[in-house]
Amino acid sequence: MRRILHLIRKEFLELRQDPRLFGIVIMAPLLQLTMLGYAATTDVRDVPIVVVDEDRSAASRELISRFEASENFVVVDSLTSLRGVDAYLDEGKAWMALAIPARYGERIRGGQPAVIQLVADGTDANSTNVALGYARALVAAYARELSASSGGQVVPPLVSADVRVWFNPGLESRDFMIPGILALLLLVVTTNLSSMAIVREKELGTLEQLNVTPLTRSELIIGKLVPYAVLGMVDVLLVVAVAVGWFEVPLRGSFWLLIGMCLVYLLSTLGLGLFVSTISRTQQQAMMTTSFFFLLPMIFLSGFIFPIENMPDVIQPFTYLIPLRYFLVILRGIFLKGIGLDVLWPQALALLVWGLAILTLATLRSTKRLA
Repeated sequence: MRRILHLIRKEFLELRQDPRLFGIVIMAPLLQLTMLGYAATTDVRDVPIVVVDEDRSAASRELISRFEASENFVVVDSLTSLRGVDAYLDEGKAWMALAIPARYGERIRGGQPAVIQLVADGTDANSTNVALGYARALVAAYARELSASSGGQVVPPLVSADVRVWFNPGLESRDFMIPGILALLLLVVTTNLSSMAIVREKELGTLEQLNVTPLTRSELIIGKLVPYAVLGMVDVLLVVAVAVGWFEVPLRGSFWLLIGMCLVYLLSTLGLGLFVSTISRTQQQAMMTTSFFFLLPMIFLSGFIFPIENMPDVIQPFTYLIPLRYFLVILRGIFLKGIGLDVLWPQALALLVWGLAILTLATLRSTKRLA
């Protein structure tokens, strides 16, 4: 027992001597619990909706006011034609469109049924189902109020909703998740591998041998990262083939645009891994730093699992620092919406800037010299 107690004491002393590892073990879970405790929610609220009012009557304004007063919806804009809806749904500015046809108010005043249209972005099947449930319930409650005001006569509902779902008509959740899995696999595989690239040389003692070679710093970094980039692109081809061929996920956009965006994304994941390797002393420390401080927060705060719009306002600004957020929008836009760089350029530019910034920072921190 004394020998075991001495060994336990020794392990705690070694942990205390490595403040980075101690911080990972103690501080990271507390920080993640505090942040993710607020961000990890499956509730769907503040659904952004665009309104198309072709009637512009008192009755149509009354219906719109019901959506504006609801805690489940946020009216982001009001249009006069359905032609403007495409841009809002393509760019993700709105999840849903409410279209009120002409002569809607006239039909309501005459006691005749009127049909409104709900157009939903079906990319995120789960959130869309919940949002459509909210919208149907709101319209049904409004229709009951109109029927109750008809003098006690039994009349059919005066307002009904014609629901149309774009991009994912069957509301298949796998069509939403599988492109996200591609982004996640690239992040986990390439970041973890590249984070141990320089550290492995330190542990094996081969970094001293590289010091006496004519290799420059940039040549060493390129030589270290290119193999993992190649492996990452092989993973991309395999996952895309399985997603389209086996799971029948539609690839409506350009395949070559998809490949190009994956290469841009690799700048971020490989650069992040290289940065971690410059602040770590051992492979174990590099892996734990990558997992606790980068991978887990990115997964939860990127929109991969929980919609960003449902997170608290104080959390949402942090999501702009996560490259996975932009890549998920790009992937789902290419796969499900079939949109191109003319729509996705803000996300592509943000991803490129993030990748170049982290790669530059990692390069400046890296050295062929032993720490």
